[in-house]
Amino acid sequence: MEQHAVDQLKAIAKINRTYPSSEMSRREKLERWAEVLEHDAGRSLSTLHETEYQPAAMRAAMRDDGTAISVAFADPVLRAAGLENDTYGEAKRFFELTDRQLHRLVCFCHFGGHVSAGTVAPHMRSMAARENNGIIARLAAFFGQ
Repeated sequence: MEQHAVDQLKAIAKINRTYPSSEMSRREKLERWAEVLEHDAGRSLSTLHETEYQPAAMRAAMRDDGTAISVAFADPVLRAAGLENDTYGEAKRFFELTDRQLHRLVCFCHFGGHVSAGTVAPHMRSMAARENNGIIARLAAFFGQ
């Protein structure tokens, strides 16, 4: 996939700022992210290194090609819903995650340098289920039921 800076995209793309963005709940956003990852479950994703040790400003700016966050940003549905870029800070804001939750999904210390998309997706579903459901719903989401 070819990457472009936002300024470059503005120069080559027609941007319709009046196009209504799709309103999605936190749960719907996380479920969509999991679906996008499951679509190519064998895909190897890069992780971010030591997110928990970075100062807040540096952590917010962290990004890399091929991460779970960049996969989410490549999805037109999530972008239409308001995902603005593929940084750690934007993922935290858009998906309404705590640092601890996002760290669990994208950090090197949990998966090593790379992780399959299919491994990360159940963790997202589990976080989505925690929003307003009990342990049974979380287990069902984690095991794909």
